[in-house]
Amino acid sequence: MRGGALGFGLPELDDRLADRGLNSGGLHEVAAASASLNDDAAARLFMAGIATRFAAEPGSDVLWAVTVFDLYAPGLEQVGVGPDKVLYAQGRKDLEVLAMAEDGLRDGALACVIAEVKAADMTATRRLQLAASDSGTPMLLYRSRRSRERCPLSTPSSAITRWRISCTAAERMPWQGVGRPRWQVELIRQRNGDPFSLELEACDATGRPALPAAIADRTASQERAVSQAA
Repeated sequence: MRGGALGFGLPELDDRLADRGLNSGGLHEVAAASASLNDDAAARLFMAGIATRFAAEPGSDVLWAVTVFDLYAPGLEQVGVGPDKVLYAQGRKDLEVLAMAEDGLRDGALACVIAEVKAADMTATRRLQLAASDSGTPMLLYRSRRSRERCPLSTPSSAITRWRISCTAAERMPWQGVGRPRWQVELIRQRNGDPFSLELEACDATGRPALPAAIADRTASQERAVSQAA
């Protein structure tokens, strides 16, 4: 995808975004809400789902740059990031990962670039935003935690959107089995827009999250009531 914005396919989410989706020529940051492994996995899968949708066209590739290769491939495949879609790169330190990400953006041949770092200052994020804008390639920056207490998104950044993700309890199913995982998705900052928080079900194999059934039913009932009142 080149140019414009990529929506999530959920009006409850897209209508709150200033661009009605994620700007495909911009930097977007994601972080886990805590140091727990569950929140870390949820944040990475949220980000991977976004990459899946940016790389929906056949032959599209995603570059994923890291300092430590600890990604769980079967989990990524569940949200659409299979081995045929992703090119992995590993650097020894954050500066190398950021440089690889910038090179990937400026190449212009990738559907999306992902980088995982613990530190990226304003200069680094400015460079990524500029490279993403020039090439029309979306940049997803995962900010790992440097400490258990401090949120990685507390530092200044040139990102267009900044997301914080955590796990919530899945809905209890009426039959034996595991319900679809749920996430608390917080947009803590967006350019030209307001922050918000929304509970969503985890991404499916096409990279799309969903509204929990109870919330979707409540929204539909409210819309019907408004329509009848009019």
